[in-house]
Amino acid sequence: MSEKSSRLDKLRFLLRVQEQQLDVTRRWIADEERRQAERIQGERARPPRPDWVMELGIGVGAKPVEIHVGHCYAIGRRRKAITREQALAALAEGVDACTHCRPDTDLGLL
Repeated sequence: MSEKSSRLDKLRFLLRVQEQQLDVTRRWIADEERRQAERIQGERARPPRPDWVMELGIGVGAKPVEIHVGHCYAIGRRRKAITREQALAALAEGVDACTHCRPDTDLGLL
């Protein structure tokens, strides 16, 4: 094999390797675009955050624990979206107001 043909073979090999790497990069880009589209679709499909949330006690028939504003970070896992009127009624019945988000203030009780 001559020097020129050997160099040409090496350059063609390099080209095949680079094309394979480019294919991998294109797959990574396509995967990331798909993940991004799924994330956007999930955000659009997410139901709106409720204005008021009742944190529920443990067990069937347990009394509510606290009332929260819908954006409160301290809401527990057991929760139920409620209306403004339900929040007012629950607070009037003695359900505690969250000390972090203070729904009683937002509802005009304090």
